[in-house]
Amino acid sequence: QVQLTESGGGLVQAGDSLRLSCAASGRTIKTYTMGWFRQAPGKEREFVAAIRWLGGTTDYTDSVKGRFTISRDNAENTMYLQMNSLKAEDTAVYSCAAAIPDSRWPKRGPNEYEYWGQGTQVTVSS
Repeated sequence: QVQLTESGGGLVQAGDSLRLSCAASGRTIKTYTMGWFRQAPGKEREFVAAIRWLGGTTDYTDSVKGRFTISRDNAENTMYLQMNSLKAEDTAVYSCAAAIPDSRWPKRGPNEYEYWGQGTQVTVSS
């Protein structure tokens, strides 16, 4: 089992930056594909970014490309999401997820991930 805990959310103004962290426990995640998803009120859960353990390959949804950066520190069993130039439309609960190792890539569907954190609120005021 893998337990995931997010931190780093908060209330910021448009144009500001935040860095979210996702700490894993229970098992090393260094071979897992890791992802970030978000869900705004009244909307479906949306893929944000993912990072593969093999070579650190990354994938982003178009709306965050150039603004968000996903990274991981396998030694610390932690994943990060650096969010710059935040916009009001980035407001959502952000959740991290882990997918058991296999050859599939990219992984953008929530049902492709087996483990989830509880989420952290990000609110961007305009």
